[in-house]
Amino acid sequence: MKMTTTKMKNILMEKLSKGARTFSYNQEQEELRIEDKETKKGITVALSPLLAKFDQSGDKAIDEIVYYAEESLKVMGKEHALHGNEKKIFPVIRSTSFPEEAKEGIPFVTDEHTAETRIYYAVDLGNTYRLIDEELMEKEKWDKEMIRTIAMFNVRSLPVEAKKDTVRGNDFYFINHNDGYDASRILMDSELRKYKDGMKGAMAVAVPHQDVLIIADIQNSAGYDILAQMNMHFFTNGNVPITALPFLYEDGELEPIFILAKNRPVEDN
Repeated sequence: MKMTTTKMKNILMEKLSKGARTFSYNQEQEELRIEDKETKKGITVALSPLLAKFDQSGDKAIDEIVYYAEESLKVMGKEHALHGNEKKIFPVIRSTSFPEEAKEGIPFVTDEHTAETRIYYAVDLGNTYRLIDEELMEKEKWDKEMIRTIAMFNVRSLPVEAKKDTVRGNDFYFINHNDGYDASRILMDSELRKYKDGMKGAMAVAVPHQDVLIIADIQNSAGYDILAQMNMHFFTNGNVPITALPFLYEDGELEPIFILAKNRPVEDN
């Protein structure tokens, strides 16, 4: 029998019903909200993308979201200091459609990035992380510049190992360390410039979801179609989708591109 949003909602509620938790369902948005009764903090699960993942991966998709939800709910409501955790502060990339404030109305600390993406900042907690909001920043008497400087220093210290795949004369490099910051590596401009120096054709970059960074050396027109299909596949199957649009990388700048059927990129102005 085919999985539906109602069935998916009921499965998640059953699996996540441990402890004192409340559930609310937004039928119009097809989103399930899970909150801790004491702290009133929680997470929202979009069911439509989860259904698409279920069609691809079956029960594994449900197991992954349940694990992510459990780990996130464990740390919510606890105090997470910035002082003493300087080495655990990192930038994270999210879609521009991602909320700019917490459920309680407290703005997150963010920076602009591209027309498709925004930079948030987080304290790493091991299996998950806490996004830094303005309340936490002010409580510890930090400012955004201090958070940004520390986070960018830390992300530059991460390893950058890539798996290369050549398809129809085009080279694709996949950075996938599964540490929560693969997409964040798009901020490592010195690494991007190294790749650019070795490119035979046009350089494109993609962050379809949190756990992968794709760098492409587009050497013929077929390369654009391959990148578009590849990026959409990753976007559909990622736990934290970011953007289905790749970017052209030129002179240190990222420009979102639409890839049309004729295999030619059109810049998103």
